[in-house]
Amino acid sequence: MRENRTEGARQARDLARVAFGPAVVALVVIAAVVLLQLLIANSDMTGAFGAIASIWLGTHGVPISIGGRELGVMPLLPILLMVWGTARTTAAAIPQRNSGKPPWFVIRWVVASALGGPLLIAAIALAVIHDASSVITQLQTPSAAQAFARVLAVHAIGATIGVGGRVGRRALSASPLPDWLAGSTRAATAGVLALFGLSGAVTAASLVVHWSTMHDLFAITDSLFGQLSLTLLSILYIPNVIVGTSAIAVGSSAHIGFATFSSFTVFGGDIPALPVLAASPTPPLGPVWVALLIVGAAAGVAVGQQCARQPLPLVPALGKLAAAALLAAVAMALLGYAGAGALGNFGDVGVDQATFGPGVFLWFFVVGALTVAMSGGLTRRPAPAPAAEPSPEFGHAPELEAGAQPEPAVQPEPAAAEPEPAAEPDPEPPVEDFEPAQPVEYVDYLVDLPSAPAEPSHDRHPIDDLPDAEDLWEVDNNGHTSHEVRKGSD
Repeated sequence: MRENRTEGARQARDLARVAFGPAVVALVVIAAVVLLQLLIANSDMTGAFGAIASIWLGTHGVPISIGGRELGVMPLLPILLMVWGTARTTAAAIPQRNSGKPPWFVIRWVVASALGGPLLIAAIALAVIHDASSVITQLQTPSAAQAFARVLAVHAIGATIGVGGRVGRRALSASPLPDWLAGSTRAATAGVLALFGLSGAVTAASLVVHWSTMHDLFAITDSLFGQLSLTLLSILYIPNVIVGTSAIAVGSSAHIGFATFSSFTVFGGDIPALPVLAASPTPPLGPVWVALLIVGAAAGVAVGQQCARQPLPLVPALGKLAAAALLAAVAMALLGYAGAGALGNFGDVGVDQATFGPGVFLWFFVVGALTVAMSGGLTRRPAPAPAAEPSPEFGHAPELEAGAQPEPAVQPEPAAAEPEPAAEPDPEPPVEDFEPAQPVEYVDYLVDLPSAPAEPSHDRHPIDDLPDAEDLWEVDNNGHTSHEVRKGSD
C-alpha cells in the first residue's frame, strides 16, 4: 500500500513538472528581467504584471501591440528554448518500463499535462493583460484565438519531440510503416542542424566583415543600460538572422520591409537599428554571396550521408531520402514562419515562404541523391528464389491445394530407335569329302554302390545296438581267450 502511494506521488510530481515546469521557469526569468529594467529606469511598478504577461506570450510567438503598433516578428531563441524545455520534461516523465500500465495510458496523460498547463497560464496572462490595459492605455490585449493557437503549437511540437525521442523507434517497429522511416528522421535532423550551423558560421563571418556597421549601431545610445538592452535583443534575434541566411543559401530570399536579400540581388531599404542586422549584405552584391549556395549543398551532403549509412535498394532509398528532405523542409518552413511578422513602420519581416520550403527540399533531395549514389547507399534488390521442381528420380510430387486432384503424370514418349542395318549372313563353309567314323562299342560297367543306411527305428533305444560283452572275447587255436593271452603276457 505504501509503495503504491509513493508511486502515485511520484507520477503526480512528474505530471506537475511537465505541465508547469518550462512555463513557470520562463515566467520567473521574464519577471526578473522586467523588474530589473523598471528598477534601473527608476519607474514605478504600474503595469509590471501586464508587461510580464505580454512578454510571456511573446516567448510563444504571440504578437504584442503597444500604442497601435504591432510587434509581430518575435525572437526565435525563446521559442526554441521553450520547445526544448517541453521536450526534455516530457521525455523525462515517460518511464522506460511502464509498471503494469499500457504505454498509451501514460503517454496521453503526459501529453495532456504538457498542453494543459501552458494553456492555463496563457488564459491567466490574457486576463492580466486585459486588466492592465485599463490602466495602461497603450497596452492592447492580443487575440485570444491566436494566443491559444500559438501556445498550443509550441508545446505540442515540444511534446511530440519528447515522446518521439522516447518511444518513437519502438512505435515504428510495431507499426506497418517501413523500418527506414526512423533513419529518415535522423537524416532530416542532421540536414537541419547542418544548414542552421553553417548559416550561423556565415552570419558570424559577415558580422566580422561589417564590424564597423555594428559598432555604429551600438553607438546610437550612450548609456550602459541601453547598450546592454541592444546586446540582449541582438542575442535573442540571432536565430531569426540565421534563418534568413539559410533562405539565401538555398536560393530563396529574406526581406526586412522593402529591403530584400538573396544570393543574386540585393535591394536596399531602411532596416531597424539592431546590431545583429549588420550581417545583412549591402548593395552592390559581391560574388562572395553567390558562394553561399555551397552551404545548401553541404547540408544536402549531410542528409545523403545519413541516408547512406544503411544501404537500401533504389526505390526504398529514394523514399527514405524524399521523406528526410520533406521533414527538413517542413521544419525550416516552420522556423521561417515563427520568425516572421510585422515590425511597426518597417513593414513585414521574414523569408519568402513560397520558395524557402521547396528550395530546402530540392537541395536536400538532389544533392542527397548524388551523395547516396556515390557513397554506396544503393544495393541490388535480391532476386526471388526459384520454386523447387520435383525430382523424378526421388519421386517428389508438388504440393496440392485443398480439394485439387493430382494431374496424371505424363510419361515421356520413347525416342524412335534408328533401324539397325541388317546383318549379312555368314558364308557357308565349303563341303569337304570325309570318311564315315567307325562305330563305337558301348560297354556296360556294373558298379556295386553301397546301399543307403537303414533308417533308425524309433522303437529301439540307441543302447540296444551295442554288441554283447561275450562277442568281444576272441578264442585262439589253443582254446585261450584274448583276455587270458593278454594276462599271460603281462
